[in-house]
Amino acid sequence: MSLAQSSLTDLRKQIGAGTLQPVDLVDELASSIEARNSEVGAYLSYDIDAAREAAAQADTSLPLGGIPIGIKDNINVLGETCTCGSRYLEKGYRSPYEATVIQRLRAAGAIPFGRLNLDEFAMGSATENSALGKTTNPHDPSRIPGGSSGGSAAAVAADMAFATLGSDTGGSIRQPASHCGVVGLKPSYGRVSRYGLVAFASSLDQIGPLTRTVDDAALMLQAIAGHDKADSTSLDAPVPDYSAEIDQGVAGMKLGLPKEYFGEGIDPEVRKRVDESVKRLEEAGADIVEISLPHTEYAVATYYIIAPAEASSNLSRFDGIRYGHRNRETDDLLDLYKLSREEGFGPEVKRRILLGTYVLSSGYYDAYYGRAQKVRTLIRQDFEKAFEQVDAILSPVAPSPARKLGENSEDPLQEYLSDIYTIAANLAGICAISVPAGTVASDTGTQLPVGLQVLGPHLGEASLLRVAKAAEIR
Repeated sequence: MSLAQSSLTDLRKQIGAGTLQPVDLVDELASSIEARNSEVGAYLSYDIDAAREAAAQADTSLPLGGIPIGIKDNINVLGETCTCGSRYLEKGYRSPYEATVIQRLRAAGAIPFGRLNLDEFAMGSATENSALGKTTNPHDPSRIPGGSSGGSAAAVAADMAFATLGSDTGGSIRQPASHCGVVGLKPSYGRVSRYGLVAFASSLDQIGPLTRTVDDAALMLQAIAGHDKADSTSLDAPVPDYSAEIDQGVAGMKLGLPKEYFGEGIDPEVRKRVDESVKRLEEAGADIVEISLPHTEYAVATYYIIAPAEASSNLSRFDGIRYGHRNRETDDLLDLYKLSREEGFGPEVKRRILLGTYVLSSGYYDAYYGRAQKVRTLIRQDFEKAFEQVDAILSPVAPSPARKLGENSEDPLQEYLSDIYTIAANLAGICAISVPAGTVASDTGTQLPVGLQVLGPHLGEASLLRVAKAAEIR
């Protein structure tokens, strides 16, 4: 195994033993990025010299001491660009402050490194909506890596990052993790500070890690979790030692299979890989039971009312006045607003702003947004009742492996439906993780990764990681 393929756990051991220096990691990443980024397109930018300088000064006694961590380009790092994959912020904006998760990575000794591609303003499931270039799947360059954290997942899968941060609003960490064959963890809402994350849908967004192993996901979560007074939605709750119980196995645990997640629409080969993972957990001593999440059928419609509504509100700050793109051809204030936004935003962002503005408008608010919030409550209650019966829930992450680039370019509804297994976790605010479950053969002979999703109760990350570790293919 090359250095570029090493887990965080292995790197820590080598650095601790003195057989590896942080600058070696930066040089290895530089080599990998030079070899693969032109094809994969995971990184939008990176500064090798700054990373080498930080590596030379790293405190290797810290948990992530001297290890570079890739950052999705919607998380603010002081003094760096934060484009959100958009023309709107491509030029002229450098962050005047630092996200709490970045502060905490630094406190753990990590080196925030590079800016990773994403669907524009995190709106998409393919990383095809980035205005700054497409990202491809490292396992098959003719296919998507998933999204919106496609750059974050692809960088790990292509050995161009040891671990990365992404954000998840409706599956944007878990789905690309599944498509790229890495581990992707969405923490419970409020477990990790959102301060410094460019907001898409504030009641749904969460920052989380993408890693090679479940152990590494636990290590990353340990570094970034905890209360933050700068984020009013951050919970003041104790942070467990996530690595302490991770190897205890699943013997005696009860794991649920929601019947609504295993019906029509799932690719037979994906179903087979998920069933094999469930079987491994059963053989490890878990009790597998069927459960019901009866309001699952309303999740997609509910999400695509609530998320665009919040996006419409959040993106109103991009007005051509304070920062970002500004039209220079007009002196009329109203035209300045219109033209700046028309020129700066891409088609998918405009689509969601329009949809969100409509459902919030006078005469339609109660019929759409108000009703969606009531259904959201029912979805959350489904999970609460389920977790009275089981310790965790198992499901596919996506109905099919990574599709071909451009396949759904004229059918956004089909793209939205691909999130059917992931969005309910965001609506309910619970934790969830994607763990590699093997591969399936494509029509061109490439092997495409498939993920198993494990869902846990709110603030139940410790048990979630325990199940994920037991399910992990070693």
